[in-house]
Amino acid sequence: MSMIASIVQFDSDRVSQGDSEALTQALNRNPADRVDQWEQGRAFLSCHQQWITPESRAEQLPFFDERHGLAITADAILDNRLELCQRLGMDPGMLDKTTDSEIILMAHLKWGEDAPKYLVGDFAYLVWDSGHHTLFGARDLLGSRNLYYSRNSQRIAFCSIILPLLAMPGAQRALSEVWLADFLAIPSMVDSIDPSATAYHHIKQLPPGYRIKVTGTDVHTESFGTLIPEGELRYRSDEDYLEAFKEVFEDAVVSRARSYRGVGTALSGGLDSTSVASIAAPLLRKQGKSLHGYSMVPELGFTDWTPKNEMADETPFVQETIDFVGNIRENYLTASGKSPWTEVDALLDIFESPYKNFEGTFRIHDIYRQAAQDDVGVFLTGARGNYTISWGSAIDFYALLLKQMKWIRFYRELHVFRKQTKVGMKRILPVIGRQAFPSLQQEEEEPEMPSLIHPAFARRTDVLGRLRGYEVGLEPARNNVLEERQRYFTNLPVLNLQGTSGAKLSSRYKVWERDPTADARLVRFCLSVPYEQYVRGGIGRSLIRRATEGKLPDRVRLNQRIRGAQGVDWVYRMLPHWPSFVEEIRQICRDDTFDGILNLEGIQRAMERIGPTPRPELAVDPHMKLLMRSVIIYRFLKRVS
Repeated sequence: MSMIASIVQFDSDRVSQGDSEALTQALNRNPADRVDQWEQGRAFLSCHQQWITPESRAEQLPFFDERHGLAITADAILDNRLELCQRLGMDPGMLDKTTDSEIILMAHLKWGEDAPKYLVGDFAYLVWDSGHHTLFGARDLLGSRNLYYSRNSQRIAFCSIILPLLAMPGAQRALSEVWLADFLAIPSMVDSIDPSATAYHHIKQLPPGYRIKVTGTDVHTESFGTLIPEGELRYRSDEDYLEAFKEVFEDAVVSRARSYRGVGTALSGGLDSTSVASIAAPLLRKQGKSLHGYSMVPELGFTDWTPKNEMADETPFVQETIDFVGNIRENYLTASGKSPWTEVDALLDIFESPYKNFEGTFRIHDIYRQAAQDDVGVFLTGARGNYTISWGSAIDFYALLLKQMKWIRFYRELHVFRKQTKVGMKRILPVIGRQAFPSLQQEEEEPEMPSLIHPAFARRTDVLGRLRGYEVGLEPARNNVLEERQRYFTNLPVLNLQGTSGAKLSSRYKVWERDPTADARLVRFCLSVPYEQYVRGGIGRSLIRRATEGKLPDRVRLNQRIRGAQGVDWVYRMLPHWPSFVEEIRQICRDDTFDGILNLEGIQRAMERIGPTPRPELAVDPHMKLLMRSVIIYRFLKRVS
């Protein structure tokens, strides 16, 4: 609920006033309900508080515990407050009056550097021990909050965002060539394979699930935990699995919907966001509040060109959910007149780095702006639901049965699936076969996709050598659905990607993104449930479908045929700006400032391939995406060069 900063001076008994002032003043670009600082000797802490939860309004940060000589600043919302209260021996009657930072400090006193292992929620915090002259910090397992740091021979400085670190006297703004090469060479959404790297050579970030300790001039970082459970759950019956899942999931939603202000949710036609809404809306009704539902719809005049099993405008499913669940104040947002191209500068300001998910990010940005106007404090999502609550593709499961040669069960399950979906065997079997045995497929020649990285820059940084073996879209994906799921929750660059964008939008608009489907307790539970619970009776994603019976309309709950195709109108949105966009591409190709870094010839070929006027269907064309990414990276490089 805050933006935090800290300095530890190495070469003096006092922190440089110029450093501390520059650090805190640069944080003022984001809104804050209260700003405070604490300084003692060679340690400095500050906090720009954003009040979200009921108890946060009484929070004093930074806070110094004179008895134990500990000072804390924290950007945190804890979700297991009651459990921690019991473990720490607190009076339960005092829990509502105890702030999250006070609980973190008590946990630090009890468990020391192992304290982060016991915390559930979104957090990044720093604790200065004045007796031992050490600074300790940690970032939550999913990287939902950010913590950057920069060091030189005189001091080390920390901050929730990058800009204040660059604003300090003598700060070096040199780009990281390794990070930049990764960003340009990786075709997937991942920025870099190094979870501690940033776009700036002298600025690092603490990876998700890591702790950091500064002792003297020594800086040590290490992982403190994992989301992967030790074993598989075994209950007696399907009903036992279902009831246990419902309890954990509902607790995750309830704990993350805590706010004295409004509560909103992203709302699509899929299972993740609607399931979250089906729990949050009744909860808020008891509090005398309505749930703000935010749904993005295509630009007026857009014609849906997607296949019959996809839907660009999910309004029918969204509205049916709203009518069925009740107590949801609908907001259908078109982001009229906006496109990925019109929002580049605004998003570079917020993210402080180039980004790749331009199709959806400009739409999410519009939701945050509206939510801020509606005084929403917590914005719920189901962003990681595909890997937790709604995991369990039927096709993937049948492919696994086929590989394991469990013929009888394979036939029985497939027969039920056909009846449920009304899809013929001739269509199903080839799909399952390709999923089970991808190596037996005849490889189709894919269209040549130019890379954004200049070949000479790629050779100089050996980026392709470094990326070898990483799943970043340069090599065929490993086809094991069970391993893929676990790899997601141990893939620090991927966790960084999702956590960083949400945290920066949250702090810019004072609207905290909170994802119940990423609750650590829920993640561990879902990873420990046997696969068979996720595919039942010919129905994939069975666990969440059974759990929401009576809570969601069956048209949404049991839908296995139509899926949302969000963001496919982005090329259509750019048509009014197309001449200006083309001129910018030409400017990029004429500008030799970054020749040798950007693959200007590849960008030119992509432009020639797209032609003078693009069709809206080119929204999925890799060359069209390359052009948009080239604009984003070019504008960023111009800013920092």
